Amino acid sequence: MDDLNAPASRPGAAQQDTPVDSHASLRPRAFGPVNWLGLWTLYKKEVRRFLKVHFQTVLAPVVTSLLFMIVFSIAIGAQRGEILGVAYSSFLAPGLVMLGVLNNAFANSSSSLIGAKMMNNTVDFLMPPLSPSELAAAFIGGAVTRGVLVGLATAICIAPFVDMSVAHPWAVAYFGLSAALMMGVIGVMAGLWAEKFDHLAVITNFIIMPLAFLSGTFYSVEILPEPFYMISHVNPVFFLIDGFRYGFIGAGDSNLLIGVAVTAALNLGLITACYLLLRSGWRLKS
Repeated sequence: MDDLNAPASRPGAAQQDTPVDSHASLRPRAFGPVNWLGLWTLYKKEVRRFLKVHFQTVLAPVVTSLLFMIVFSIAIGAQRGEILGVAYSSFLAPGLVMLGVLNNAFANSSSSLIGAKMMNNTVDFLMPPLSPSELAAAFIGGAVTRGVLVGLATAICIAPFVDMSVAHPWAVAYFGLSAALMMGVIGVMAGLWAEKFDHLAVITNFIIMPLAFLSGTFYSVEILPEPFYMISHVNPVFFLIDGFRYGFIGAGDSNLLIGVAVTAALNLGLITACYLLLRSGWRLKS
């Protein structure tokens, strides 16, 4: 009977009797060594950003490469003869694929950062609990994805017209991924430095494109006179294109081991520099 006569408990009474930790809401979430959810979310955002306009970001570069292939094959291919033991079109095709990888990996990370800065959207990735290494991984990962996707699409579209058989798959994978990684990291650093799209255009037109076009994309550097022959071997993009081409035709203009060492060391240095810039918040938090 005492239980029946007891006053009914009010909603929330139990909560009132339980002591509340006023600092609980201030405690950071425990993500462990890596915030995988945040990293994956930012990476998906980077990928969806360029896939949403795939006609511009994927299809347009493929069409440009096909136009290069048609023009150079018709204008030069018939008179050029063999290069490194293969037809000129077979020599040219891997260079065009690599050109698409380089340009689009750089464009993805650089345009993402400069766009966020100009629209004051940097808070979208600075406020979440993401470390500098996680930010770098997401931006670079999106750039590598776009570069590889454009490269694959270009190779598939060129394959019906040119022999694209692969002699050394490991070289294609290593130099292809290394190129996308290198340009993705450079794109992040350029996006941090640039204050408007004109600044990115300067880097693209006066640094990226000259390095790509003067690295043996359309010709063998063996035909170059001195000192241009030696200068070409200082160009890191030359090792990327030459190693990538070696993966398809089984021959190249340089020592493959030197190319592997140079690209690995350069990528390591660039990734370290990119991490330090993001950690300092250079031109992002200031």
